[in-house]
Order: sequence, then C-alpha cells, then structure tokens
Amino acid sequence: MMSMSKQNPLPFPGEESQPTPADTAPASPSTDAGTTPAAAPVLARPAGRRPLWARLLGRLVEPWLSLKIEPEDPGQYNDGRPVMYVLEDYGLSNALILDKACRQAGLPSPLVPLAGDPTGRKRAYLALSRRSSSNSLIPEQRGAKTHSDSLAKVLQAHRVRDDLDVHLVPVSIFVGRAPDKQSGWFAVLFSENWALVGRFRRLLGLLLNGRNTIVRFAPPISLRSTVDEGLEPERTVRKLQRVLRTHFRRIRESVIGPDLSTRRLLVDQVLAAETVREAIASQAKRDNSKTSDAWKKAHAYAWEIAADYSSPVVRSASFMLSHVWNRIYAGVLVHHLDKFKAAAPGHEVVYVPSHRSHMDYLLLSYLLYDRGIVPPHIVAGINLNLPVVGTLLRKGGAFFIRRSIRGNALYSAVLSEYVAQLVAGGYSIEYFVEGGRSRTGRLLQPKGGMISMTLRAFLRQPRKPVLFQPIYIGYEKLMEGGSYLDELSGRPKEKESIWQLLWGIPKVLKQNYGQVVVNFGEPIALNDVLAEKAPEWGGEAVSEDEKPSWLSTTVDTLAERIQVRINGAADVNPINLLALALLSTPKHAMGEADLIAQIELCKTLLVEMPYSGRVTVTPHSPERIIAHAEEINVLTRIKHPLGDVLSVSGDTAVLLSYFRNNVVHLFTASSWVACCFQNNRRMSRTGLVQLGRTVYPFLQAELFLPWTEDEFAQRIDQTIDVFVREGLLQNVNEDDGGILARNTGQTDEVFRLRAIGHSLQQAFERYYIAISVLVKNGPGTLGAAELESLCQQAAQRLSLLYAPAAPEFFDKSLFRGFIQKLRELRLVWPDENSKLLFDERLDAWAKDAKFILGRELRHTIERVSPEAARPDEPAPRD
Repeated sequence: MMSMSKQNPLPFPGEESQPTPADTAPASPSTDAGTTPAAAPVLARPAGRRPLWARLLGRLVEPWLSLKIEPEDPGQYNDGRPVMYVLEDYGLSNALILDKACRQAGLPSPLVPLAGDPTGRKRAYLALSRRSSSNSLIPEQRGAKTHSDSLAKVLQAHRVRDDLDVHLVPVSIFVGRAPDKQSGWFAVLFSENWALVGRFRRLLGLLLNGRNTIVRFAPPISLRSTVDEGLEPERTVRKLQRVLRTHFRRIRESVIGPDLSTRRLLVDQVLAAETVREAIASQAKRDNSKTSDAWKKAHAYAWEIAADYSSPVVRSASFMLSHVWNRIYAGVLVHHLDKFKAAAPGHEVVYVPSHRSHMDYLLLSYLLYDRGIVPPHIVAGINLNLPVVGTLLRKGGAFFIRRSIRGNALYSAVLSEYVAQLVAGGYSIEYFVEGGRSRTGRLLQPKGGMISMTLRAFLRQPRKPVLFQPIYIGYEKLMEGGSYLDELSGRPKEKESIWQLLWGIPKVLKQNYGQVVVNFGEPIALNDVLAEKAPEWGGEAVSEDEKPSWLSTTVDTLAERIQVRINGAADVNPINLLALALLSTPKHAMGEADLIAQIELCKTLLVEMPYSGRVTVTPHSPERIIAHAEEINVLTRIKHPLGDVLSVSGDTAVLLSYFRNNVVHLFTASSWVACCFQNNRRMSRTGLVQLGRTVYPFLQAELFLPWTEDEFAQRIDQTIDVFVREGLLQNVNEDDGGILARNTGQTDEVFRLRAIGHSLQQAFERYYIAISVLVKNGPGTLGAAELESLCQQAAQRLSLLYAPAAPEFFDKSLFRGFIQKLRELRLVWPDENSKLLFDERLDAWAKDAKFILGRELRHTIERVSPEAARPDEPAPRD
C-alpha cells in the first residue's frame, strides 16, 4: 500500500495554517538514513477480489485504454497504510481507469473495500460531484450518499477508532489531451475540456482517445492529521471538501488551461476598464474628435491584439506538429520539466525562453501540451499576423503587438489592460525578453516592456503569485541559417510573407536539422524579487497611476536574472563543441586526432567545473560527435595519407560561430586563463586572478554570468588546477604568488590552450578598441552614441584588413553594453554636454591589455581607431 508520510498535504485556503502530515508523521527510511519510523497503526487490506462487473468491463475496455501515469512511480511510498482515492466526479469510466492505473502502478485497487469498510461503500474511492446515483451502472453506487456524507463517514470513523489512519489520494483523470495518428482528427472533438459531458459523449471520448489518457496521483492528505486538528465535524468536512476542489481546479488549469472566455468578451472587458476609458477620452480630446471615434480606434487596437484561443485548433496543431518534428528533427530532448511541474501549481506562469528561431514558440507550446501542461498565450510581433497563418497562430494562443508603441498612449493603455486581464484571469503567458531573434547566437540585452506590464498587472491585482520560468532552447542546425547569414553579411532583413512561408515548407521538410534540446532553468518567483527590491511593499494593490520608486529597479533585476537563468540551463550539443574547436584555427580545419583531443578537453572542463546544476552536456564520445556532424552535413572530411583533416567551409564557419556563441559563457574562466597565456609565457597566479577580477564586470554584463567577483576568482583558481593537471600549464614557483608557465614552441599543449582562449579573444579586442578610441579623442569629446559608431567603424575596418572576425565582433549593441558598464563603474561619466569624461584610471585599465593582447595587435587597433570629425572637418569615411 501507499505511504504518504513524506508528502505535504494540500493547503487549506482561507484557514490558518495547521500541522501537516509531514510535520507530524515520522520521516520514512528513504528520506533519513539511519532513522527508524515510529510504529504506525497499519490496517491490513482484506485480500478480496474486485467485483465481477469490474473484471468483465475492465477486459472490455482494456484494448481502448493506454495510460500515462504521473508521477512515474506512485507506488514508491508503499508502507502498508490504507488508502482511499478521491476523484473529481463520479463515472463508470473513471472508476475503470482508476482501477487500471492502480493495478498498473502496483497500488491497491479502489474497487476493494478498506478493512472494516468505514464508509459503508464497499470500495476505496469516492468523488466530489453530486451527480444523482439512481441510474448508476455500478451496483454498489446505487443509492450512495453524497460526497459530503462519504467524507463525513470516514472522518467520523477516525474519531471513533484511534488506530485508523486512512490517507486520501486525489487522482485527476484526463482522457484525450493529445490524440495521436492512430486516433485520427475526429478524436480532437471529444478530448478533455472544462465542459461537463454526458455518458454518451464520455463513451465516445474513451473509445477515440482512451489511448491518450493521463492519470495524475497527487500527494495525499492524512485524515488522522485532519481529525486531530480538533475542528467541529461539519467544519472539517467543508474544509476538506474545499481543499480538494481547489486542488482539482488547479490541476485542471495546469493541464488544459483556464476556462477560456471568448475573444469578444475579453475585448469588452479591456474596453470597459477605467484606464482604457480614460485613454479613450484623452485620445478624443487630442484628436478633437468624438468619443465614439476614439472608442472605435481602441476597439480596433484590442481586436488586433487579442488571441482567439481554440482548444480544437490547439489539439489539431499538436497532432500535425508531431509529424513535423519527427520528420525534420532527430529527436527533441526535455530536461528539468519535472522540477517545473513541482513548482508551478498555484502560480501564474510566465514562460521566458531564449529566442533563436521561429520554431521556439511552436516547439515549446507543443512540448508543454504533449506533457500535460496547457500551452501559454504567446506575445508575437505584428509582422507574423499574416493571412491564414496569423489566424492559426491567434487560435493557438498568440496575441500580436506592434514593435514600437512609443507616442501612442491609447494603444499602450489597451495593450497594458489586455495583459492585465490575462494575468488576473490566470492565463499563462510566454514572451521573449530579447525582443527578437538573436542573429549571433548570444543572448541579447533584455527589453523590459513586457516584464513591466506583467509586474504592474500583478501589483494592480496581487491575487495569484507569479512565477517566471526561463527556458533554454538549443539547436544543432537552424532553418533560418541562410537568412541569418545574409543579414550578418549586411543585407537588410526580409519582410515575412505568406508566399515566402509556403515556398519554404517543402525545403524545410527535406532537411535534417539534428537534435533539439529544451532545458527548463531555475524559476524566478516574483514575490522573492519584490521582497529583495521592494521590502516596503506590503502586498497591497498598487493603482495604475502610482509609480513606486522601486518599480524600474525591479524590472531591470528581473530582466537580467531571466537571462542569467537561461544561460544557467544551457545545453552543450555536438555542434557547440565542434564550433569551439574548429573556429580557433585560421583555416577552420583540424587533424582528426587534434579535434578529438580538443573536444575531450572541453568536456573535461565542463565536468570538472560545472556551471550550474541545470546545464546538460552531450553524452556522446568525440568520435561519435564527429560522425554525427558529418551525417548532418556540418563537417567535411578530407582524406590524407598522413591522417584525415576535418574542416568547415566559409559560410558554414560563419554559422558555426552562432553555435559557439550559444555556450561561450560556460568557458569564461578557462578562456580567460588561456587568453592570458596567448602572449605571455609566464604569469603569477595572484596577478592572473587579480586581472580576472578587474575584467569580470564587463564579461558578466556581456555574457549574463551568475557569479560574484570572489566566486569568479575561485573558478579561475579551479581552472588553473585543471590546466596544470592536464599539462597545459606548469607550476614553476610556488612562492612569489605562484609562477605559472606554459610550454615553449608549438607543442600540442600550446595548441590546445590557444584554442580554449580563442572564444573570448575578440571580446577583449572589442574592449581595447573602445578604450583606444576614447583615449585617442580625449575626455569631453565624444558622446556615448558617437563612441559606439566610431568603435563599430574601427572593428569593421580591422576585420576587413586582417583575419575575418566573428559576426558579433562589430555588433554595435556589444559596444553599447561595454560603454554602459564603464559608466556604471564610473570609469567614464558624462559632462553637462553629455560628453564622456575619464581620468588616469582608464589609462591604467588599458595598460592591463598588454597581458592579453599582443604588441602588434594593440598597435594595429590604435592605428585604425578613428577620431571624431571636428565641426569644421568633413565626417570620416568608412
């Protein structure tokens, strides 16, 4: 039988907290080694057989039922205590499904009575619905009492018998959430929803979708603990009934979503809101027009934005997309979903994934739906509201927003109110804090617009706690790779069109895009961030007009923390490892033995110094990684008598930089140490760590790293130890700060060290470009925007004159982030004319670059660094 002593019972809403079974019951041996649980009264279940009608009907429906049981092993807590199951509503099909699930999981049957039959029901389950039982097909159910009477009886039995301790196990049953190709398109019409259906419809649903049935066992409730609370019998029954109903509602919301209102009703609620009515009046006054005209404009905005969620469309899309994923991907792996499922119940969930492909939102919605979680409402750019496609996306939960709403107060009010209605209604939401797809493979600097709307919506009606769920999505090949390559080469971004989409479908379906990994990062509870950044907020509602001083700081903290948690759930796939190795060589080619050794080194660093508990690494050997890359046409093998050479072509190399950038943050400490030995044969350990502390704030801002300076210094020390053990560095002198040295000449160890450092080398070159341009022009000469432009010009010229650089080398946003960090650290600051000032500390910082950059490279950067045009001089040419 099933023990529930390890689990916490469901909370009782609206009541003071009471001792829980976990608080009162002894720990089980599986949780506390070496302890022995206190003797608990155990009532043996009589070895009775299931009723004849159950055995006959069970055999009849057996071919139509295939169950997915959650958790995978609900019988793991079996310690012999009696169990009574609780269903949301009565039904013959529910009884048979529950019986099959219990037998499949090795649990006691619900159709065999408890010892002594304390409920007088001849079976060990009850349900909460009040359906009349006069027409029940179950013989024992005819004339059965209501669920309140059943609960009252079993609770009363505990008051009479001190040796009785029955555990109630809530069980949720969902028939037909995800019809498969065997069940057919017609099956979606009879899948699970919020409607109460009759026996005939339930029978059709069972026949059509029974092979896709989810049975979810919940942590139990100890009736002994409930009775020991000492409440009056009637109040105890009402309390227990309420907590069970709340539980079933939460589970149903998480599996099939809230009971959705129509699009028209939601739009009406938005337009009726006080903030929108005020915005309509202001718009009419501004336009000197009638209020009705402004109302029509607001209505058009709301209708343009609002999703039109349709459960049949979502189910049909799931049916279709399963074929697409199987055709174009070698597999879709999901990690840490169980941790999310454990944290999500009772929360308003906001999914915040990385954004690298149009497949992101389709893939995530499909995976959530396929694994028993309602797909979210998704923020989509208005550019995707194409004919036909836009309608399908809207019915799948997408709502469309304009790229820029600055200066349009009415649109902003309508959009904010729509988001507020979603948050208040308990709808899960998904948006990309980066704003658009990353073209370089790095996470982009976050935009706080949607986070701010979510936060204000919660503060206005702080009913349900908000949970931000960061998600990392990693690809081995991108279907947008060709267009990204064009954009990185300087061509303007093409506008999406329905014809472009239709023409591209056949090509996409013929490709092999390798494997996709979806990793759920550590969630972020909004209440925790508010407690940290706004301790003065006491949980009371904040009106739309109020703008607390801590609001902006909280939004910025959330945005940065989301990106840090996404990076903390990265997946290292075979293409990432190949990119790290091959792009470190001038011709993007390596001998097979050298490539294998470099991949092994990267995997060793990831294992020896784990970035976080949620980072995943491909388990394949270097040989299998190379073979896989050849299979998906990423790697070219050149046969040679002295050993095969593996290489990538020009365009493929540019795209490989994208996949290197996905994981470059995982190697920050090791790349830093390796960079310091690119142009230095000997360095003190103390000096290397101190320099790392100096440069870390800039790396942290660019790569969204999670550590403090002290923690980064510890990782540098750990890296040095690994490098010494692997023979890449030697301890020359333990005294004098510990002198470290690399080998001389072009040994294999030097080659491997250089390859590790290459991924960060260009970041330090960018930093030096910015410093050089500032120093060359002098203090009080350049504004931040002017400095960005001149830095970009210098980087572009350096890339044209010398070795071609990675696409992000002259990305203006990266220079912008570096300049912003200089300002935060007060290494530069604006004067009254917004021109940047600096002092000798910047010169000292620039001198440290000699430890990382060679003399020739520093001289080249200083030579190409441009000066700003004076008022009487022509502007510099590119």
